[in-house]
Amino acid sequence: MRKICEVLRLKFEVGLSARQIAVSVQIGRATVSDYLNRLAASGLTWPTALTDAELERQLFPPPPVVPSEQRPLPDWAWVHAELRRPGVTLALLWQEYRLSQPQGFQYSWFCEHYRALQGKLDVVMRQEHRVGEKLFVDYAGQTVPVIDRHSGEIRLAQVFVAVLGASSYTFAEATWSQQLSDWLGSHARCFTFLGGVPEIVVPDNLLSGVSKAHRYEPDINPSYRDLAEHYGVAVVPARVRKPRDKAKVEVGVQVVERWILAALRNRQFFSLDELNTAIAALLERLNRRPFRKLPGCRQLAFDSLDRPALRPLPEQPYTYAEWKKARVHIDYHVEVDGHYYSVPYQLVKQQLEVRLTARTVECFHGNQRVASHLRSPHKGRHSTQLEHMPKSHREHAEWTPQRLIRWAEQTGPNTAGVISHILERRIHPSHGYRACLGILRLGKTHGEERLEAACRRALSLGACSYKSLESILRQGLENLPLAQANLPLLPDDHTNLRGAGYYH
Repeated sequence: MRKICEVLRLKFEVGLSARQIAVSVQIGRATVSDYLNRLAASGLTWPTALTDAELERQLFPPPPVVPSEQRPLPDWAWVHAELRRPGVTLALLWQEYRLSQPQGFQYSWFCEHYRALQGKLDVVMRQEHRVGEKLFVDYAGQTVPVIDRHSGEIRLAQVFVAVLGASSYTFAEATWSQQLSDWLGSHARCFTFLGGVPEIVVPDNLLSGVSKAHRYEPDINPSYRDLAEHYGVAVVPARVRKPRDKAKVEVGVQVVERWILAALRNRQFFSLDELNTAIAALLERLNRRPFRKLPGCRQLAFDSLDRPALRPLPEQPYTYAEWKKARVHIDYHVEVDGHYYSVPYQLVKQQLEVRLTARTVECFHGNQRVASHLRSPHKGRHSTQLEHMPKSHREHAEWTPQRLIRWAEQTGPNTAGVISHILERRIHPSHGYRACLGILRLGKTHGEERLEAACRRALSLGACSYKSLESILRQGLENLPLAQANLPLLPDDHTNLRGAGYYH
């Protein structure tokens, strides 16, 4: 109050301007103007006989008292739910509140009381979950025993849990393992259960989801990335040892363990389908269970918040696929599960990514598909497409059957005979290149003399293959006689021979 009197004195007694008064009293020029305007609005003149307290009441009258029924409190549950919608802020909600209640509270009071309410809901920093944005996924730590009816063997089933961020709507199912096929299958069934797709999936750093964990750029498993591209979602793993990054599913796992798995603890299950049927019944009850601190339940929150914001499911269902890396050999084939598939010969010695489904094998180089085959269960055989085979390419000319035979002749005639035998019995001689190179390389490991002897024995036995030769050399059989003649016959009568009559 002392500064107000000084402002009025300098204005009316000394005659200073507002700028000069602000510099003298060390307050803002706008504050000086506010004090002078309040004096003019009050009808008072300077000097005045009023005391400081009376002058303050005249310049700063108290706000009019509004009855409480004319200033209703905001619907905090509605405010909390609306803040989860994209682009909604406290300032926007306060403006809407004041439009409906002109005598309502001011913005600062509105924000202060909402923050106080928010602090009662959670004592740690609360994450803001937008509708339809994030789906948090994880496995429960608790497993469920399933008994085999025939053998009595007990297998422990894993429990997959997924929770939507905005509504806390929960999905749970049992699988045999946490391996890649079960992990991806649970995601696909979860999206079907939700009837739509969120924007982001937040998993833990298990190996089926994240090939290599990293704080800033984790490597997503290629098959998991394939599923994400099919459904159009982004995979953003939680940070390592940061459970609050996925607090929703941590709580969801706890709720599933308490309200579903604990309820099933005394039941025996004899198949995975039987267990999932029981889980589905309790899951529906869980999603309809009322919230403790908020109105409604998970099902109602999902229907009003998340369901309208989810993107539609793709037209084609997801097909499970595995990804592997394979290097192209000089015969322009890659080995996948023991079978050999051709690729363009220009990719010899290049490393490719191979996508495997139940029916197809696709080879990719630089994210471009370079070959596609029907998957074959026959190990040791070749699937070759004519367009992949070279015609007059220099690299193909260097690797011919004649060159391999000439190379083998440097070791010996028996080695050349084995190489010729292998090449003559293949539909395409190039299919035998890999085995021939392996045989010739055995000469470096075991010596050319031993390889020549082993090839002589293999030709006599009709066992012309890499595995046979490698076994002969490993066991040192190359110099053993091929047949042992003139061995004495066993006698018909001997003290150690019981004869047929012994058993009657």
